[in-house]
Amino acid sequence: MIPSSERYWLKNAHIPVSLLENEVFSPQTSEGLTLVNLEINDGNINRITSTIPPEDNIPVIDLKKKLVFPCFIDMHTHLDKGHSWQRCPNHDGTFDSALKMVLEDSRREWRLEDVYRRMEFGLKCSYAHGTAAIRTHIDSFGQQAQISLTALGELQRQWAGKITLQAVSLVSLDYYQTSEGAALADKIAEFGGILGGVAYTNPDLQAQIDIAFKLAQERGLNLDFHLDENGDPDSTCLAAIARTAIKKQFSGQIICGHCCSLAVQSPEIIQETLNLVKNAGIAIVSLPMCNLYLQDRQEEKTPFWRGTTKIKEMKKAGIPVAFASDNCRDPFYGFGDHDGLEVFTQAVRIAHLDTPYADWINSVTLTPANLLGLPHLGRIKTGIEANLLIFKARYFSELLSRPQWDRLVIRRGLSIDTTLPDYQELDDLVLGIEQLL
Repeated sequence: MIPSSERYWLKNAHIPVSLLENEVFSPQTSEGLTLVNLEINDGNINRITSTIPPEDNIPVIDLKKKLVFPCFIDMHTHLDKGHSWQRCPNHDGTFDSALKMVLEDSRREWRLEDVYRRMEFGLKCSYAHGTAAIRTHIDSFGQQAQISLTALGELQRQWAGKITLQAVSLVSLDYYQTSEGAALADKIAEFGGILGGVAYTNPDLQAQIDIAFKLAQERGLNLDFHLDENGDPDSTCLAAIARTAIKKQFSGQIICGHCCSLAVQSPEIIQETLNLVKNAGIAIVSLPMCNLYLQDRQEEKTPFWRGTTKIKEMKKAGIPVAFASDNCRDPFYGFGDHDGLEVFTQAVRIAHLDTPYADWINSVTLTPANLLGLPHLGRIKTGIEANLLIFKARYFSELLSRPQWDRLVIRRGLSIDTTLPDYQELDDLVLGIEQLL
C-alpha cells in the first residue's frame, strides 16, 4: 500500500484531533476523529490539509477513513524480566510469589547473554507492533546493575533510530541508604538514566524517600517510583512522595507507577492525595494488565476489584496520566506481547474509557512522549518524521474489537516488516555476545 517513493499523500486519514498537535481541525465524529490528508516527503510529515492540491505524478493513497495514529510510547516496562515465564512460572499468581521467583531466576540465570537475548526479543516485538520509545526499569541490586545496563547500552546503540530506550534503576528505597545505593545513583547518572525505586510502607519510609530525593537532586536526575502496588488502604506512599517533592521544591520530573491502593481509600484521602500530586507536579502511569493480573488475587476466590488506580479522577484533576505494558511473560504477568494497542484496548475495557473516548488515546502516545521528553514522537504534526500506524479500522469501536494484526507500521515514511519474532529465538543462544559488547 505504501509506495517506495520519497513523496506521497495519505488521503482521507481518520485521526483523533487530540493527536494533531499545532494543527487546527474540528472533530467530525462523536469519537473526536477528523478526516485529513498527510503529505509525506523524504520521510517527514510535510503537510496536513483538508484538501489535496492538484499536483501531477505524486502518488495518492486513499485510506478511506482508516485510523492513523503516531507510533506508541511505552513508558513503563521491565525488559530485563521479560520472557522468563517458562523457566520460572508463578503458579499461584500472587505478588509475593512473583518477587520470589524473579529473585531466584535472577540469581540463577541473569547473565549478560540471557538478559541481552530476552531484552532484544522484547524490542523486536515492540518494534513490529509499532512502538517508537520505551522506558524500562532495570533490577539494580549489586552486580546486576552493571550486567543489565551493559546489555541495555548495547541495545540502545543497535536500535538507535528505531526505538528510543531509557533506563530506570529499580531497587527498594532502603538500598539508597547504603554506600552501594549511592554508587548506583552515580552509575545511573553516568548512564544518562533515571533514578527509580520501590516505596513500601515501613517505619523508615520518610528517611528512604528523603535520601532518594537527595541523591537525585545532587546528580540532576529525574525520579520514577513504583508504589502502593497493593489493595491496602493504609498504603499511602504516593502522598508521602508528593509531600516530599513539595517540601524540597524538587525541580526534576517525578513519575509514579501503579498507585493501586488509592482506589480502596476513603474519598477524603483520595482527594487530599490528588491535591498533593497535582501541586507536586507528579505524573502517573497506570499498568492495567499487570494490575488486573496481580491485585486481589486469592486462592479459590474470584477477584472483586480490577486493580487500577483512580485514573479518571486524576485526569479530571489535571494530573498527567499514561498507560504502559509493564511486565511481559514473567512472574509478575504471565501474558503480553509489548503491544501498545493491547495496552490501550485493555485500559479502555478495564477503566471504562469508552464513554466517551475523548482524548484517552493520548495516554499511550502524546502524554508519555511528553513525559519522556520526546517532542518528536507521539503526535502527528508537520515537520517531524512520519512514524505512523495505519489500521483497517475506521472508528474506535472497530479498532478495539479485533486484534489489528494487519496494521501497517510506517517508520520515516516507509512501511516496515511487522513479522513478530518466533519464540524459538528465546531458546537459541546468542553466540559471541561478549565480543559484541
